[in-house]
Amino acid sequence: MTVAQLEAVSIVRSGATLLDSVDWTIEEGQRWVVIGPNGAGKTTMLQVLGAQSHPTKGTARILGERLGAVDVFELRPRIGVASAALADRIPRSERVADVVVSAAYAVMGRWRENYDDLDHARAQELMQQLRVDHLADRTFGTLSEGERKRVQIARALMTDPELLLLDEPAAGLDLTGRESLVATLSDLCLDEFAPTTVLVTHHVEEIPEGVSHALLLKGGRVVAAGPIEAVLTADLLSQTFELPLAVSQQNGRWAARVIRG
Repeated sequence: MTVAQLEAVSIVRSGATLLDSVDWTIEEGQRWVVIGPNGAGKTTMLQVLGAQSHPTKGTARILGERLGAVDVFELRPRIGVASAALADRIPRSERVADVVVSAAYAVMGRWRENYDDLDHARAQELMQQLRVDHLADRTFGTLSEGERKRVQIARALMTDPELLLLDEPAAGLDLTGRESLVATLSDLCLDEFAPTTVLVTHHVEEIPEGVSHALLLKGGRVVAAGPIEAVLTADLLSQTFELPLAVSQQNGRWAARVIRG
């Protein structure tokens, strides 16, 4: 099953071209990483996949529906999203357990919704999976950055989405927090029952084990897309970042270093 298909998608805002004639197909069960420098269009790409932004030109089909010909309010609950922009909307006084379970009603800040035992059980299961169940009664504002990232991902999974979008999940974390989160994301990517996943990052070191495909983006254009081993090469990454890079892989993890001299 094709989860998402972009055909010659361009997005122009205030005269600036954010995406330029992008072609991309995502199949069910694939785990993608999108990599590129600042301003490459990565977040804009996720906004299209999340049915938050419509193409200026071209066609975007998400979960079998064409953007522009579907009620996005019916489509969006089928897509799980974790991003800094979404985190900013979470009330800092909200209990962690409520941050997660309230995704069942697609609301920020629990109010008068009625959640049944299955909702609470699902939230508890996800908090355990993301290793934040011990934080259930803490408020979101008291958590560390790494803990907040995990809670956001648990929330994004609450509705059993068909597509999971993670926008720079390791951004702002120290080494311990990054490695802990990447290990958790590896478990998720290696889980055959997890949703099709697209992860955005600037750094190949943040790619979890289990990611199967990669897309390199530069200036709104696709440099390369396909199986990760064929895309994360020194030549293609050097072209993307305009730096002479050496690329290595060990035990399922990637690293890139500038070639000096």
